[in-house]
Amino acid sequence: MKIVINSKNYNASEKLKETIEKKFAKLDKYFSNEITANVMTLREKGKYKVEATINTKGTIFRAEVLAEDPYEGVDRVVEKLSRQMSKFKTKLQRKYKDHKDLAFAELPETEEEQEEIQVVRKKRFDLVPMTVDEAVVQMELLEHNFFVFLNMETDSVGVVYKRNDNDYGLLETAY
Repeated sequence: MKIVINSKNYNASEKLKETIEKKFAKLDKYFSNEITANVMTLREKGKYKVEATINTKGTIFRAEVLAEDPYEGVDRVVEKLSRQMSKFKTKLQRKYKDHKDLAFAELPETEEEQEEIQVVRKKRFDLVPMTVDEAVVQMELLEHNFFVFLNMETDSVGVVYKRNDNDYGLLETAY
């Protein structure tokens, strides 16, 4: 697994980068060498946020942690990623039985009982063509935290959502 390390709002020390490499090496046994882990450390309001994304072909593992110390954040992110992989081991094995990027035998079993994923409600609606700004206004009027729409500018399905920092995000589809 290749590890790409970036930092924002401060320069991560070489010691922190070495620690990230060492900690993520523990996850290396779960993946092939072609997989890339992107790790971002950010400094915000005196705290450190550590975000990690591992993108395999078809599945994305992601964890984000806010901590007082970046080293603690790295430990907790690696722990979260490992827990995610263990929790969904059975489901991932069914989906990717011939997948060469994931080494399922190496994933530890979880003590947690595997709960079945249930869709408890389905909703069908017409996609209305609108701009991103119009979609944000509609989302706010409905008092939802996301809104699906047909983006007039790109002619594709988009989702606007309210972020934790009270800004807005846009998810765009590519096909």
